[in-house]
Amino acid sequence: MKLRIEDNSLRLRLSAEEVEQFATVGRVAALVPLGPAAADSLTYALERAETEEFRVTYGAGALTVKVPATLANHWTSTDQNGLSATLMVAENQPLKILIEKDLDCLH
Repeated sequence: MKLRIEDNSLRLRLSAEEVEQFATVGRVAALVPLGPAAADSLTYALERAETEEFRVTYGAGALTVKVPATLANHWTSTDQNGLSATLMVAENQPLKILIEKDLDCLH
């Protein structure tokens, strides 16, 4: 899974295998080591959640994007390429979320 952070946006791109894992397990995650200790890392994940809205959580080196189950199930079972949402994380601070299938990816 690829994570792109730019200005006020997060973009996740999943390979076909990761889309399948997300469809069956409801979660896909990646770990980026940023230093020698285990605590010196960033984990980013995509989770299916029983919510009606997209949510983003961050804490202790973990960034998680939570997608409503109904949207996640439709996305993984159709040829729909992407999901998007804009969250207001603070007053006048929108965060754009884009989740895409990276089906041409060969890694």
